[in-house]
Order: sequence, then structure tokens, then C-alpha cells
Amino acid sequence: MIPCSTPLAQYLSHKPEIDLAVARVLDSGWYILGEETRAFEAEFAQYIKCRFATGVGSGTEAIHVALKACGIGAGDEVITVSHTAVATVAAIELTGAVPVLVDVDPVTCTLDPRALDEALSSRTRAVVAVHLYGQAADLEAISAFTRKHGLRLIEDCAQCHGAEFEGRKLGSFGDISCFSFYPTKNLGCLGDGGMVATNDADLASQLKLLREYGWAERYVSHIPGWNSRLDEIQAAVLRVKLRHLDESNQARGRLAEAYDSSFAELPLGLPARRAGASHVFHLYVVTSDQRDELQQWLKERGIGALIHYPVPIHLQPAYVDRLSRPGKLQVTEKLARTVLSLPMYPELPSADQDKVIEAVRDFFKAH
Repeated sequence: MIPCSTPLAQYLSHKPEIDLAVARVLDSGWYILGEETRAFEAEFAQYIKCRFATGVGSGTEAIHVALKACGIGAGDEVITVSHTAVATVAAIELTGAVPVLVDVDPVTCTLDPRALDEALSSRTRAVVAVHLYGQAADLEAISAFTRKHGLRLIEDCAQCHGAEFEGRKLGSFGDISCFSFYPTKNLGCLGDGGMVATNDADLASQLKLLREYGWAERYVSHIPGWNSRLDEIQAAVLRVKLRHLDESNQARGRLAEAYDSSFAELPLGLPARRAGASHVFHLYVVTSDQRDELQQWLKERGIGALIHYPVPIHLQPAYVDRLSRPGKLQVTEKLARTVLSLPMYPELPSADQDKVIEAVRDFFKAH
């Protein structure tokens, strides 16, 4: 089976460096919030050109802690999209705030700024802009909206490590930005991990308190907080992988170009690139009205193609009674019926990509 992604391939490609880094941590005897985490926080902040970065336990916790640092909680509303990983909405609800879901634009599949005015209310406190599949949401328009209405802008960067908008790394635009290091991400660890970045010293101070019980000094809680810490082994692994991130993203770009050129004449929607932005292809997502048939065709030929995402959050069982807006998020609901993610990871062998391309082309010949 050719997988859609495989963290094992990235581990094996950097195995000697990663094994040394893990051994260094094991030999140190310090496993939580030590030198590796502090070093990675500094290196990651420098990479995205942000003043402060705070390691946390997961990407979900990154959004949760970020919102709480901004003072968002019960009774507040946070605007975001339904076409995203459920983690985005789950994190908003962890704060006690209410997610207000808007549609996405059909070209880039990211938040449609034209939907923001209708979603605004007197209780709106923030917008979570999800940079989806590896490229930027419309930061220019979204930022103008949040500035106009005095709202916090939180960037959900879980799928865009290393991507840029107008020459700046994503994660450096909002009041605060959130990253996931889940193993399949462009920058992934060997377990769970996350990061919150900001240029605001006061927010950075709050983040440090919130991630560890509100401690300014050990065992003394100055504010209510949680346990959401990036452990030393994951930080050490991420330090290794960060050094190779740009190279890995370039490899993803080459794979995307090969797909693009091979599928150019097919009745298949190909990933768009936002003007002024770089796309790092966390996922290579095509659209087709024959999506289910195409996915089954590929499966029968040993090719793993996944759907990101098969059910919009507002229509999922856990949320449908509270967040449902059937028919109003028309683009989102259409994407759920048509999107398909083809195999995409930096180590994908060219022979395997050729098999994917041949299988897709054969499908349209047969149909």
C-alpha cells in the first residue's frame, strides 16, 4: 500500500540525528521543560521571526491556551471555519466560548472573509484563521476585519509549517499563532506536541503560566492553569527536523508540480496557489464529483487516498444540534463531498508517485 503519509519515512531519513538527540535527552535525566524545550522554542521563534514561542502538549492545546491567554472564555464567541480538523472547534469549546462557523472560499478552501460581517455579534472576541492544506488564509482581508472591530486574530498553523505570505512566515501575523507537531505534519515529532507563538510580551508571559498550572515559581499557582507541556524528547526530535524543514517543503513542492503537470488535462480540480503566498503542501488535495469512485479505484490498486474532511464540523454528531447551519455553508458542504488527498510526503519515491499518477489517469480513461 502506498500511504497518504508516513511519519516512519521521515524518521528513517534523519534516523542517525534523531537517535542521537533522543539518547542525549535520555542520558540527561531531565525529561520535561528543560534545555531541549527552551532551545527549540528559541530556534522556532527565530525561524518564523516571532519574539516568543511556548511549547505545549498538542496543537489542540496550543489553540486552547492561546485563546485563554487572550482572555477568551464563557459567553464569548470565536469565528472560525467548519472545513477544518475538529481540533480547531474543540479547542474553542475548551475555553467555554462558542464557535461561530463560517464558509470557506471555493478556490483556496480557507476562510472566506466575505462571510465575516454576517457572523459578527456583540459577543465576538476573536477570529481563528485556519491556514489549510499548506497555504495561507486571506490574511490581508481577515486582518483588516479584526483590526476594524478590535478582535484578536489567532492563526491556526497546524498545516503550514514554513509557508509564507508576502515574504513572511505564517505564524508571525496574528496576535498569536498555534502549531501542531503531530507526526504527520510538515514539522512533526514522534508523539503529540504543539507551539504557541506571539510578538506580545504580556501574552507570552500568560502562556508560560497557563501551560503549567499558573506557576511563576514551582508549586505556587498565580492564575488557574493546566498541564500542557512539550516534553524534552519531542523537543529534541523537533530541533533536528526543523533544520531540514525547508528542504522537506521543497521536496513536497516538487511532488506537487509533478502531480499538477500530470493531471492538467483531466477533469479534476487541482490545488490553487494564493497570490503572494507560498504553499508547502501538507496535503495535496484534488476535487472531483466522482470522489468516492476515485478513492475506491485507488484503494483497489494499493494507493491510500484520504478525505480531509469527510463531514463538516457543523454536521458531525457531536455538534449538529448546537452548531448546525445546514445549507448555509454551501462551499464547505460541497467540499466534503468532493475533496480527496493524494499521497504526499517528502520521501515519497518517484516510482510510487508514478503509480499514483497512472492510476488516477486510468480512472478517468475508464470513466
